[in-house]
Amino acid sequence: MALKKANKINASFSMSSMTDIVFLLLIFFMITSTMVNPNALNLLLPRSSNQTSEKAYTSVSITKNYHFYLEGERVAFSKLESKLVQRLKNKNKPCISLFVDKSVPMEQVVKVMNIAKNNKYKLILATSPE
Repeated sequence: MALKKANKINASFSMSSMTDIVFLLLIFFMITSTMVNPNALNLLLPRSSNQTSEKAYTSVSITKNYHFYLEGERVAFSKLESKLVQRLKNKNKPCISLFVDKSVPMEQVVKVMNIAKNNKYKLILATSPE
């Protein structure tokens, strides 16, 4: 009489759960990488303990070389006002976020502040938290 063992161990491994995890990680990294702004400028912002959560419609940046950027796109200062007016013409309570490197003299900042004042735009100076 031949007796068979009832508990036969199966040595195969299912990779389906591992591929599910890999695809979830892939999706996660694809989504989070698109949230990073690739056009961000490397600015050393001044520090402040007062932060605001108000959302600006557009942003203007001034680098340490006195180059002006509108939403990451380099713009000559002579064309900055016309581009801002074009971008904010249909906005209710237009607001500009101003990113300025801390080595930039106040004269350059006042130029953008005057544009905002002349067009009745609200201006927020971006700072790093303390």
